[in-house]
Amino acid sequence: MSDKQKILIVEDKKEIARFIQMDLTHSGFETAIEGNGQRAFERIIQEDYDLVLLDVMLPELNGFEICRKVRELQSNIPIIMLTAKDALEDKIDGLNIGADDYITKPFEFKELLARINAALRKVAKRPEDNFERRYIVKDLVLYPERYEVQLKGKPVDLTRKEYKLLEYLVENKRSVLTRDQILQHVWGYDYPGDTNVVDVYIRYLRAKIDVPSNEKYIQTMRGVGYKIKEQVSPLKDGKEK
Repeated sequence: MSDKQKILIVEDKKEIARFIQMDLTHSGFETAIEGNGQRAFERIIQEDYDLVLLDVMLPELNGFEICRKVRELQSNIPIIMLTAKDALEDKIDGLNIGADDYITKPFEFKELLARINAALRKVAKRPEDNFERRYIVKDLVLYPERYEVQLKGKPVDLTRKEYKLLEYLVENKRSVLTRDQILQHVWGYDYPGDTNVVDVYIRYLRAKIDVPSNEKYIQTMRGVGYKIKEQVSPLKDGKEK
């Protein structure tokens, strides 16, 4: 396992992101790039980074909202806003919602590197936070260590099997899962029943998640299986089929 510090570069301009990545790699950091705001937020929460370089103008979720949501979840990960928005009000807003630093474009890499190192030194002196791993899809939050689920900030009462099914769907939200895959993972390879139990439990989850939120989190891929939608849409007539 690498002992290099890892930085997430949240930037939707590929040329800028690659430029920063190349220089940070040369300076001894591991890096990852994300150009979508919503996915960036989920990666910050779910993956292990030492620092985030965060643009403001991003698709789906802007940098200010990402920073605010991360701080609401009480994560102390250093966040440096790196943006073309150079108005004083923007700088004040960024710092007030929890950014550790605010740098405007264009910038000199030497200065950026110095700010990164300063932010990393500060976080090394902070007490350990109590941040725990989470899975997040829009307003749905799963806490794997506690087997707990919240929907729009309110707890959802799930059985262990319902939770395990939901967690498996969320963990693989970019993939369609077949009934056989779900059955083997959630119920085990030696389960004596048939795949109908999967459909039954999907209905249970929809009744507890999709219907109360009036949004469609669980999508049926006809003839294949199920997946969690990253782009959650409203239910038609408040009903799920």
